[in-house]
Order: sequence, then structure tokens, then C-alpha cells
Amino acid sequence: MSGNLDRLCRLDRLHRGERWWAAEVVFRVFGLILLGICYRAAMLAHMLINSQPLHQATPGEFAICAAAFLTLTSGLALTFAGPGLLRHVPIPPHSAYFPGK
Repeated sequence: MSGNLDRLCRLDRLHRGERWWAAEVVFRVFGLILLGICYRAAMLAHMLINSQPLHQATPGEFAICAAAFLTLTSGLALTFAGPGLLRHVPIPPHSAYFPGK
């Protein structure tokens, strides 16, 4: 039971925006791994699109490009923001987008 409580305390610390070195390292290393996957996907897409004979893009090539885009944006967000992505952002009481909050 204390293990679950400890886990909840750590998650609460991340929501409040407190720094925790283990979370910093894990998020940023995972971001770098995603950037490496992005590089490989971009190189594969470049190779497939520029191969002879010239052809229309296939759904597989679109999927590889979409994967490159998703890993690029996720990797950059995790690398630069780290656990700050989980920080709680207060919503104003009279918000037009979230009425009633």
C-alpha cells in the first residue's frame, strides 16, 4: 500500500511542477530516443521517395513520414520540456473554452 502512496506523491510532485532528477533524466532520454527514431524514419522516407523509377507516394511512405513527424514533435517536446509537460495549468474561472470550471 505504501508503494502506491509513494507513486501518487511522485506524480503529485510532477503536477505541481517540482523538479525531480529521475523524471528529468527519464523524460529527456526518452525524448532523445524518439529523435533517433525520427532520424531513421526520415532517412528511410528519403530513400524510398527518391528511388528509381519515379512514382506516386504509397500509403506506406505516407505512414513513414507521419511516424517521422510524430516522433520529431514528441521527441522535441520531451527533450526540451521534460516533466514540465505534466505540470498542472490552472484554468481561469470565467474561461470561454471551459465553462463551469
